[in-house]
Amino acid sequence: MKYVEEIMEKVVKSNPGQKEFHQAVQEVLNSISVVIEKHEEEYRELKLLERLVEPERSHTFRVTWVDSNGKIQVNRGYRVQFSSAIGPYKGGLRFHPSVNQSIINFLGFEQIFKNALTGQSIGAGKGGSDFDPRGKNDIDIMNFCQSFIIELEKYIGPNEDVPAGDIGVGSKEIGYMYGMYKKLTHRYEGALTGKSLFCGGSLVRTEATGYGLAYIVEEMLRAKGEAISGKKVVVSGSGNVATYAIEKVTQLGGVVLTASDSSGYIYDANGIKVDILKEIKEVRRGRIKEYCDLVPTAVFVPDKKAWEVPCDIALPCAVQNELQIDDAKQLISNGCMTVAEGANMPTTPEAVSYLQDNGVMFMPGKAANAGGVAVSSLEMSQNGIRKNRSFDDVDNELKLIMKSIYTEVSQAAKEYGHEGNYVMGANIAGFRKVAKAMREQGNV
Repeated sequence: MKYVEEIMEKVVKSNPGQKEFHQAVQEVLNSISVVIEKHEEEYRELKLLERLVEPERSHTFRVTWVDSNGKIQVNRGYRVQFSSAIGPYKGGLRFHPSVNQSIINFLGFEQIFKNALTGQSIGAGKGGSDFDPRGKNDIDIMNFCQSFIIELEKYIGPNEDVPAGDIGVGSKEIGYMYGMYKKLTHRYEGALTGKSLFCGGSLVRTEATGYGLAYIVEEMLRAKGEAISGKKVVVSGSGNVATYAIEKVTQLGGVVLTASDSSGYIYDANGIKVDILKEIKEVRRGRIKEYCDLVPTAVFVPDKKAWEVPCDIALPCAVQNELQIDDAKQLISNGCMTVAEGANMPTTPEAVSYLQDNGVMFMPGKAANAGGVAVSSLEMSQNGIRKNRSFDDVDNELKLIMKSIYTEVSQAAKEYGHEGNYVMGANIAGFRKVAKAMREQGNV
């Protein structure tokens, strides 16, 4: 429709070269066009879409730090505060050499709808740096984190913007940033989530994204009268999301056959052993091929993707656009019937369309991986009342949140005549919440 085309043209013109951001916006606009059509006159008058695709504010800053050899290093830091319509900005920090303005904008935009789907009172933000923590010692990581938060501190706070972790940022990095934040502000408050338990963190936060992914897949299958138990599952990645998705799928009776990193993937016909995977990736910080040294029956396949392995369920948990059209065709030919995104936008638009056209149940990341930010919001609540909750308590609430997300997504798709199209359902359900809040708060 014309209004959607006009908005997309403005996004491309205002953000030249930001292909990831363009992709994210186009996917959402395509999905919600059926809603926009019913309210086009009102949305045009309020400039609602124009405001939706434009961040409320965006910060770019220099991070100068000294490494353990006494040499000065310089990186670029980012924080985009996209929408505060339903709460303070909330979203992770990513430390990776691929980070640029396009990546941050796409992640921040996706966060609007993901956070709305959780049912929690949280807005959307995202940030990070092109700093690469791989191969760095703890002194270098600490020095960078402290310099980074010195710049970021002036833009965040428990009622303004609450960053969390993402790729390259775990509880250690959050801890270093939180320590410096306290020193700068003289306040012990929940301005960052993903902290260790000793610093006010929440139980289940480490596991939340991976666990939540497994829980929503279980809901997808339950709607078809099936379950994860007995299913063959392929997983890409071997970081936090992949590890705990593998753990929960295994607990639910599925057999996870693969894990991967940038060097290739491992195949274990007997099921990936999570304790060994954790030893390699969390303790040794090694490469995935080391798994085969400890499990001689496993096979390492270099420079290949796990999608070539026959499976019932595929869970892309690595990086954006990792699952492409040829991978989708391979999954279909190998019998895959369910795909759920553990990473942010890991499937290309062409691959998504192909999977859906061939009857695959496909759940987008803004719904499937929302468990992490949901538990981050629960951590914010715990910090606010100075009271921790038990593992089972938080885990049970996570299950309920993921079940609610599935129900909302499914019902929204059905309401607009696209039953089973979870991409449309997720975007419509998230958009309607944010749009309603924006209308009620006036022209801000």
